[in-house]
Amino acid sequence: MPTQDTIKLLNECNAGIKMAVESLDEVINKAKNEKLITLLKNSLEEHKKLGNLTHQKLNEFHDKDKEPSTIAKAMSWMSTNLKLLTGDVDEKIADIITEGCNMGIKSISRYLNQYPNSQDDVKEIVHQLIKIEDNLVHELRYYL
Repeated sequence: MPTQDTIKLLNECNAGIKMAVESLDEVINKAKNEKLITLLKNSLEEHKKLGNLTHQKLNEFHDKDKEPSTIAKAMSWMSTNLKLLTGDVDEKIADIITEGCNMGIKSISRYLNQYPNSQDDVKEIVHQLIKIEDNLVHELRYYL
């Protein structure tokens, strides 16, 4: 039986992944540079695979997926669309996704520390997410 820490950490990880998937989906079709588009699509697929894994784990634990807050989703959508109105679209996309990744890394790291009694396999999922986001931030620097 999983601990409450395990379920809470997994739910936070799942919600963060959903937010990332929505953000990447939002900007991919607006990008102009083919290499950037490929980078974003690859990251989207990595996030989806990890999201499927978190969903599967939550099902094993007989727990429901946690959705990102409606306010966070609305603010993200507004911020993204306002920023993309002016300037270099690819640069803006890189900036938006970099900010999102940094917030995601900070948030999930905080939850990792907040729920120390989580199962090791769930902690490993969190570390995979941090690695995916950190790598994306590094690769997006070229477009900033």
